[in-house]
Amino acid sequence: MISLRKILLFVLGLGLLGAALYAAAGGVDKAAGGQLASAPGIPATAINDAGNFIFGAPPGDGFEEEVAKYEPIAEHLSRVTGKRFVYRYSADWLSYSKNMAGGVYDVVFDGPAFTGWRIDRMSHTPLVKLPDDVVFVVITRADGGIGQLKHLAGHRVCTVAPPDVGALALLSQFNNPARQPMIVEAKSWQEAHKGLMDGKCTASIMSQRNLETIESETVKVVYRYRPLPNYAFSAGPRIAPEMKGKIRDALLSVSGKTATAKLRASHGAGDFVPATPAEYAGLGRLLKDSLYYQ
Repeated sequence: MISLRKILLFVLGLGLLGAALYAAAGGVDKAAGGQLASAPGIPATAINDAGNFIFGAPPGDGFEEEVAKYEPIAEHLSRVTGKRFVYRYSADWLSYSKNMAGGVYDVVFDGPAFTGWRIDRMSHTPLVKLPDDVVFVVITRADGGIGQLKHLAGHRVCTVAPPDVGALALLSQFNNPARQPMIVEAKSWQEAHKGLMDGKCTASIMSQRNLETIESETVKVVYRYRPLPNYAFSAGPRIAPEMKGKIRDALLSVSGKTATAKLRASHGAGDFVPATPAEYAGLGRLLKDSLYYQ
């Protein structure tokens, strides 16, 4: 027969296990400011199974900073549509790309190459975008000897690493893998520019807008990529057309401007404007050599 001591030990063990699970869940919930699904440790597929719409965005700043930008938008969409939208924090490009390619996200905010890829491969619909096109430029020091883009083959270029769209735009101009620039990773365009000026690299990449903020006489532009549509929100096939219209209207509304204020400020951009599929057509090809997007 089972002894009373064994029974008591078994019951005690169950109690301790339950307490541990409760504490872990509570800690995650607290870290996400009451939004359990925002925590990076919760599988996105499990959140989706709960009947929520998952809102994703590429990795950027730390957890608290990203939640401060995106959580108000998820809450705004939830209020307006009557459905629960949950922001899913991405700690790194690998997990973000894996989730995107796996169809985890229902609503995504990110750059033109990813938006174009989702339109072509995931049946997403672009809803709204940041205003003004983005033009990326490749620059060298004014006293450098590089005169054309092709001369950068084999040279070091400081840039935010692929799949940043600036780096992708550069590499798309070099079809021969044996004759490409060597990417020196930078955390920001400012760090990339510093690397250029310090002699760490032969060239760097930035947007035309950022170029206008530095001393232009110290650098020269050797290549200017064609204008690209800006960052956009897109919605996937699990969201009905009528709901997509509600989301678009919600993001363009006065209350939507309030909800997106921190996000727009982080991009130095004005109010969102409507987006169309034609603007992003074919841009997914920039990701052809990136993991999960081939």
